[in-house]
Amino acid sequence: MMGVERQPELIGVKGSAPYWLDLRWSDGREARVDLSNVMVDEAYEALREPAVFTAVVLGDWGHSLVWPGGIEIGADSLWLDSLSSWGREDTRSFLEWRIRNGFSATAAAEALGISRASVIRYSTEATVPRSIQLACKGWDALKAA
Repeated sequence: MMGVERQPELIGVKGSAPYWLDLRWSDGREARVDLSNVMVDEAYEALREPAVFTAVVLGDWGHSLVWPGGIEIGADSLWLDSLSSWGREDTRSFLEWRIRNGFSATAAAEALGISRASVIRYSTEATVPRSIQLACKGWDALKAA
């Protein structure tokens, strides 16, 4: 989601036991992501075999990872996991709020009363201020009421 809100593409991956992925992104960043929480889902049962898990390859255009048998995980969710591995829970939480509410940058800006440019910065490199984090929680609370 850089610049015009595009996240980097995956350009490299290496799987290792038990369920670790070493990811390389097109913006030069690297992340080590643990997929243990995903492995409990029956859809990923085949990946519990170490030889299958480590056979991971990049999907088309770096938009996913693919394993034998057609199992695939999208780069969007891996980007969120990468943010966590970099200690960017604020950005992850902000992006999850946008996804949960189906907000474009413009719609998020209108909902929060901030500029679209700020939304893009908070969705990428800038620390999300506590006031914005609280506004997102307030939005969710009002929506649930």
